[in-house]
Formats: sequence, C-alpha cells, structure tokens
Amino acid sequence: MNRRGFITLLGGAACWPLAAHAQQAGMPVIGFLRSTSLAVSTPMVTGFRQGLATAGFTEGHNVAIEYRYADNQPERLPGLVAELIRLPVAVIVANNIAALAAKAATTTVPIVFATGSDPTVDGLVTSLNRPGGNLTGVSFVSGLLGAKRLEMLRQLVPAAATIGMLVGTDTLEARIERRDVELAAQALGQQLIIAPFTSAGELDGAFTSIVQRGAKALLVGTGPLPTSNRERVVALAARHAIPAIYALREFVEAGGLMSYGASIGEAYRQAGIYAGRVLKGEKPADLPVMQSTKFALVINLKTAKALGLSMPPTLLAVTDEVIE
Repeated sequence: MNRRGFITLLGGAACWPLAAHAQQAGMPVIGFLRSTSLAVSTPMVTGFRQGLATAGFTEGHNVAIEYRYADNQPERLPGLVAELIRLPVAVIVANNIAALAAKAATTTVPIVFATGSDPTVDGLVTSLNRPGGNLTGVSFVSGLLGAKRLEMLRQLVPAAATIGMLVGTDTLEARIERRDVELAAQALGQQLIIAPFTSAGELDGAFTSIVQRGAKALLVGTGPLPTSNRERVVALAARHAIPAIYALREFVEAGGLMSYGASIGEAYRQAGIYAGRVLKGEKPADLPVMQSTKFALVINLKTAKALGLSMPPTLLAVTDEVIE
C-alpha cells in the first residue's frame, strides 16, 4: 500500500475501495481535507464525526469519508483537491488553507470550512450572514484573541519585562494576530520579541533566540503550523522553563501551561452538522457562517508547579478548567 492509501485508511473507515462502493451504492462521499498531518487531527476528526451523527449521517453506514492530509506542505493541496473532485465528492470539509485551495479549484462542489480567523478577510466568503457562492463554515476566531492572551500572560508573569511571541508564518490569520499583539504590546509599553518559524526544523532555533534575547514568558501564535507541532512546542517551553500561553486546549493537554480560546473540536462538530445539511440539499450560500461565542481559559497546575509559578487570583477566578 502506498503512503497516501495508508494515510487514508488510518484517517477513518474510508479508503479507495469504499469510495468506489459508496458511489456504486449511491452513498454520498465527503472529502475531509487538512493542510496538516493526520497525527494531530484526531480532535478535529472526532468532532466532525459527532456533528455528522447529529445531522443523521454515520461513516460507513450512509456516508463515506475520504481523508486527505498535506502534512504541512501547502503546495500539495491543489493535487489533493483535484483527487477529491475526481472521485467525486459531494462536499469538501477543510481547514483555512485547504479551503482556499479548494475554492480556487471549484465553484460547484460545496465547501465547508473551519477557520480560526475571519473568513471575510481571508477571502473565503463575502459576508458572514450571506456567504454566497459554494462556501460556508465555522469560525472559531482563535487568531483574533491574541491581544487578550497577551493580557493574561502579563497577569501571570507581571515581572516579565520582555515577552516572546512564536509565530508560524503560514497564514494570513497568523500575520493579523501578530499585528494585533504588536499593537497591544506597544500600547502597554511591553517589550515584545517576535520569533517566526516556517517549519518544525526551525523551532529549536526560534526558542533559543527567544531565551537569549531575554524573554521571560511566551505567547504561542495560532495557525496550522504551531498546532501541528504542539507537542514539540510544549516540550521546548518546558526545556527552557518559560511560561507560555496557547490558543488551544490541546496544548495544555500535551503539558502546556495555559490556553485561552474556543474549542477546535467543537468547531469541527459544527462543520459536521453543516456538511450533513449540505448533503440533505441545503446550499452553502444560504447557510450563515457560524462563529464561536464561548471561550475557555484552561490551566495546567502541574506545569505551573514545575515552573515555580503561583496562579494569581484574578486568573483563577475566570478559569474554566484546571488540569492537575
């Protein structure tokens, strides 16, 4: 079995023979496409399947799913989109970068996206209430909370004269978040060091630069690249004993200190519901983009203890979940 076939098999029950069988039996096929790897996509796949079930669809029973992952190589996305269109699929579900590639390839196949940024700014839709065209989806507005995460990090480490920001330079979302955080830091008189990285191989150097330049705390930016490398990022933060805040709970589950943001798993659950509605005949143009309205602060007390930190009452008072 070739690598792509192996990845597809691992991604779920769907594989090439099942897709062919689904087409012969009249079962709809969904294309599930991400710019990241399979290994880090479990929360997204789980949430998506839950949403499909809510809409009345069960993988392998009345719907087939074809999984494709670009393994953080965006240049692969057009080819993966072309594969899905040729199958053909009834709808494509994709993260931000993958959805942009799908939009460039088709104006007829429905596309449901899940993005942490503003889809109107990214060019996915023209309006949140009236998307138009063949796209709609879910925004969990992760990248728009950078300034809030900076504020929380300053509460936790008030003596940090310099704070670092790790930025994955792969999306417009990351660039907008960086701008927002820089403006917030400037308004607060906070010294901020930006450490960009474009691949996992640059993470060690980015952390070394942050520490050598005197950063005493770290804000980890949003986007597929940091998320795909979350275990490595968390391990490096622990090695350098630097307190860090993240956008997603999954970082804290991996041993990170704290996170503030919406649930990406919940966003994909909503995307699954929308995919089900599209399969039932609704048009993406008529489905308003859903936006997350609930954001959670999650703190790992074990990590805080390892770093010798005492959580300030102001943060504990607004904490939604504590991992011990």
